[in-house]
Amino acid sequence: MIVRKSQREIEKMKAANTIVAETHKFLEEKIAPGITTAELDRLAEEFIRSRGAEPSFKGYKGYPASVCLSIDDEVVHGIPSPDRVLESGSIISIDIGAYYGGFHGDAARTLPIGEVDEETERLLEVTRRALDKGIEKAVAGNRLGDISHAIQQEVEEEGFSVVRQYVGHGIGREMHEDPQIPNFGPPDQGPKLKKGMTFALEPMVNTGGYAVRTEDDDWTVVTEDGSLSAHWEDSIALSDGDPLIMSRL
Repeated sequence: MIVRKSQREIEKMKAANTIVAETHKFLEEKIAPGITTAELDRLAEEFIRSRGAEPSFKGYKGYPASVCLSIDDEVVHGIPSPDRVLESGSIISIDIGAYYGGFHGDAARTLPIGEVDEETERLLEVTRRALDKGIEKAVAGNRLGDISHAIQQEVEEEGFSVVRQYVGHGIGREMHEDPQIPNFGPPDQGPKLKKGMTFALEPMVNTGGYAVRTEDDDWTVVTEDGSLSAHWEDSIALSDGDPLIMSRL
């Protein structure tokens, strides 16, 4: 069942997502060659807690860290480690969740570490743009498949592939609520969109094929062919007009 939120509940979700957005901004300033992912995780947790919130991911289904940090061919759920040092020319996907006032916020960004090549820059830009295309379709009266189709179309027209094994989701009092939101599929399918629905849209885009696999740690998802992957996510609320993007400052 898709849980629709009241305006008051959406305001609370906006507060949780503002903390997520501020944490992203804080971490962006720390991203540089030489820092470890464990240090970034520590800094993120301290920042989230300093705002009176809790890291949504810590302990979620046994996840051992506060944020997910995925490098290069890692698609999602990369576990921070003191042995993982950022290197120039790589990319890092930062997925952050915060629980505040009874609601969750959730957003992801993929950033370059130092200088990256043109193809990598294009991957990041296309992934950001695909998310925006999906958000544009998150309008009351459309169908869920319109979001999925817009994301897939943008990605594949640029020669990249969209991950199919992992999807976006509803969000609210629970981190993952109905519905599941694939990043692919035909338009004009699925539930009709209505005011008060709240979604976390999150295209995961690969430079190679869309197949992925999970590493031996049972968390880290990587591309099957070793190609680069980018991940962008925002939490949104549907209104009478354009959707409210809750996780952007």
